[in-house]
Amino acid sequence: MKKDSGNAVAYLPGFGPNADDSARSGDRGGTVVFSLLEKIRGKTPGMRACQFLALLRIPEGKKAGKPLKLAKFQKSFVKGTFRPDVMVGVLSIGRGNAKTALAAGLSLAELVGALEEAPQPKREIIFAARNRDQAKIAFQFLVGYIEGLPQADQDLFAIRRGSKLEVEFAGNGGGLARVIAADGKSVLGGAPTLAILDERAAWEREKGDSLENAILSGLGKRDGRAIIISTSAPDDANTFSRWLDEPPPGTFIQEHRPPMGLPADDLESLLIANPGAVEGIGSTPDWLEAQARRAIARGGSALSSFRNLNRNERVSTEDRSVLVTVDEWMAAEVDPDQLPPRDGPCVLGIDLGGSRSMSAAAFYWPETGRLEAIGTFPAFPALADRGAADGVSDRYVQMNARGELSVMGENTVPPGRWLAEVVKHLDGQNPACIVGDRFRHAEFLEAMQGAGLARVPFIWRGFGWKDSAEDIERFRRALFDAQVKVAPSMLLRFAFADAITLVDPAGNHKLAKARSLGRIDAAAAAVIAVAQGARMQAAPQKKARALWS
Repeated sequence: MKKDSGNAVAYLPGFGPNADDSARSGDRGGTVVFSLLEKIRGKTPGMRACQFLALLRIPEGKKAGKPLKLAKFQKSFVKGTFRPDVMVGVLSIGRGNAKTALAAGLSLAELVGALEEAPQPKREIIFAARNRDQAKIAFQFLVGYIEGLPQADQDLFAIRRGSKLEVEFAGNGGGLARVIAADGKSVLGGAPTLAILDERAAWEREKGDSLENAILSGLGKRDGRAIIISTSAPDDANTFSRWLDEPPPGTFIQEHRPPMGLPADDLESLLIANPGAVEGIGSTPDWLEAQARRAIARGGSALSSFRNLNRNERVSTEDRSVLVTVDEWMAAEVDPDQLPPRDGPCVLGIDLGGSRSMSAAAFYWPETGRLEAIGTFPAFPALADRGAADGVSDRYVQMNARGELSVMGENTVPPGRWLAEVVKHLDGQNPACIVGDRFRHAEFLEAMQGAGLARVPFIWRGFGWKDSAEDIERFRRALFDAQVKVAPSMLLRFAFADAITLVDPAGNHKLAKARSLGRIDAAAAAVIAVAQGARMQAAPQKKARALWS
């Protein structure tokens, strides 16, 4: 194995000005022999890949130097990715399950031409990542596999670690593996036969999409394949989430993500996200449980990061400005048969949507802590089309089936008619008051008049720094003190997942979206309803005056 730390040319066995090199390297008819290829008998690329990987040795970790043994989930992914009708294989799994090591092993198989009985000459492999250092991890795995080969085979590789990270192979038609960062211009004109897109969920949106598009367009030149690997993205709008939720034709998907709403230390769901734990890969089940308990005890960003990275859940790890974390909100969710009754006055919080946007209502009974919410979209575009445009797949359709989201009007939701339907949700109970945005004053007055609610007191709240800071603090206090109980609701769960707060220099908070396509209307309605309920509970009760005769 020849190493080039600069940009000088490294002549490989069988090539260059020294004609005797080919004889010493075992050149048979102009083709350099690679010993591992003689042990592969599989007829399909998937079978050949599995056989090739079994010939390698683990380059690092507690089992370094031992033969590589594929786990069941790894074999499943390899065979699925290398089916004839597949161009892109996508793997989503928890951190520490050797996804990068697996991808590096597959890149070595392509580099030496092991995947086909008659491989293409001058094969090209790309390691792509958000930055050079991240891509270097996969590159180091590739080099580690090479260093575990017999010396005669190692001599067929030239490794460059200078300004470029590259591995060149001399035999079987030749091949080149190289590292690139998330800049689409760096691969324009390339024609890779295999591309590894590592930790795709962590790429910057614009640069990452540009790089991905450039790579995928180049794959078509030589019938190449792409392998996209990552832990879950923090939200549905991420491009990696779109690959999983809306895979185009020719895509193989393997996702290890447990159902939402389970405790962080639930072992069964932990093993869904970490299938390697029971097969000796990465973290052990005991370690995962211990880390889950530690994350639960610490809460905040530690718990959010554990859910995202170790449980492979779509949970935002940005906790500095989130309204509430996913675990803080889920602590308020109870089974429907355990909901407190609708006793006492009801506060109706309204977020009146504009053109083509959602209108949402939240019902809060401060005496019992019961919270309910519903939302409404205009009929055009349809819920399925709207979900695709917002990057949430069929989420809106599911909410509609659950009775949490309805459709009214054509291009806009008619305020008066909608408010009248909202009040029907109370089954004859009149709201004690309605809370809404001061900015929409005129629209609210017209809507209340049209719904026959002109006599109901209306509480105006601003959504700027002044009123929002108080409402958000009162809402958080009520939530943390277990004064909010709600049945599991997709509408509210995803609204709070998209809700963040902007903080001014004085430390005041106001509600905002985490992403431009986020729908936080139900969260906004819930915040102002719960905050008003908290004010009503804190207000001193008026005592009847004593009458003197």
